[in-house]
Amino acid sequence: MTRVLITTDYLRPGDDVDHYLRAAGLETTHRPLVGRRDPAELVAALDGVAAALVANEPMTADVLARAPHLRVVVRTGVGHDSIDVVAAARHGITVSNLPGINANAVAEYTLGLLLAAARGLVQSARGVADGGWPRADGHELRGATLGLIGYGAAARAVVPLARAFGLTVLCTTRVPEPERTAQSAGRVEFVDLPELLARSDYVSVHTALTDRTRGLVGPAELRQMKPTAVLVNTARGAVVQEQALADAVRHGEIAGAALDVVTEEPLPADSPLRGVDGIVVYSHLAGQTAQARAAAGLAGAAELVAALAGRARHAVNAHLLAVPAATTETATEETS
Repeated sequence: MTRVLITTDYLRPGDDVDHYLRAAGLETTHRPLVGRRDPAELVAALDGVAAALVANEPMTADVLARAPHLRVVVRTGVGHDSIDVVAAARHGITVSNLPGINANAVAEYTLGLLLAAARGLVQSARGVADGGWPRADGHELRGATLGLIGYGAAARAVVPLARAFGLTVLCTTRVPEPERTAQSAGRVEFVDLPELLARSDYVSVHTALTDRTRGLVGPAELRQMKPTAVLVNTARGAVVQEQALADAVRHGEIAGAALDVVTEEPLPADSPLRGVDGIVVYSHLAGQTAQARAAAGLAGAAELVAALAGRARHAVNAHLLAVPAATTETATEETS
């Protein structure tokens, strides 16, 4: 039987995804990733495996080179920066993601971070837990400006929620003008990054991690923001330069940050983000709802079965493979 490795931590033997894959004639093995894993352990788990269903498992060029039977890797999410897609193509491995699969979950969570930051909810709860009764003024979202960096499915899902709270929405994106205009229906003003940073009260990152976006928000960009502004990141940690962010908040260049993602997860003990008043780090929960997980698990299983049959629908490296996949529907400006 064709063997499949499942490392996504919320997928379990005997669940709907397991039944789906077994009904397709596949043999499943579960090795859930929790925290970090030694590459050698992953290589051992991939021995004799033809396809893998993974979350943020690092699939490096070295790991892929040592998995000679591997033909398909499917991410149970959107971002695929943890997988060396070029190296995968060299070995004839199709890599797929699931565009837009958790967009609603990420959008709702983004508004939750905005509300928590605006009203100081985390600080209030901490104060009460410590025996106090904090009563600092918060801020209303109505009348404020939200700037979106990126305009993928998650960012687009944020727009109606933000407007319902009375926020003005700006966006900077590389999505072509005709496409973004059609999608926005006049609800979003598209501007360049410097203008977005200067005008926004809240800046929310929704872009994929690429060579172009790595370190995109650094010292110069943070200095362009309002001293009262808050940075929100539900995309990828490495889009933001963490030392620069910590320095900016400490020195009052911006008011604070709400980060669901960081460069290294879990957050290291020596991270510059620790101990900075105004910076709150969450544990990468934006896409983690019961509904999104159920959808991602089954969609990932369906994509894996299709890819093994040579009919991948969301191959992100189809253009690099000798035999292109059926389509190349990918998310280029969102991740979670």
